[in-house]
Amino acid sequence: MMNTTAEILKRKIENFTPELLESFARIVESFEIQNRSSIPQFQLDEVLYRIQFHTENPKTRLDFYENISELKKSFA
Repeated sequence: MMNTTAEILKRKIENFTPELLESFARIVESFEIQNRSSIPQFQLDEVLYRIQFHTENPKTRLDFYENISELKKSFA
């Protein structure tokens, strides 16, 4: 299961625009600094779902940037 999830993420990340990839890299770096247990799993799942949905449906609007402030509050 973990390998399947990693492969799915790898395929999705390979299709990111340079800007989205840079933003995603910053978020992942902040995860490494923070205690992961302080981030509710449902929020991590929601972010992953939004990225996956947008990658599969590139004409949709990715509201990830608009909701990033809510995610950042979880790290505070």
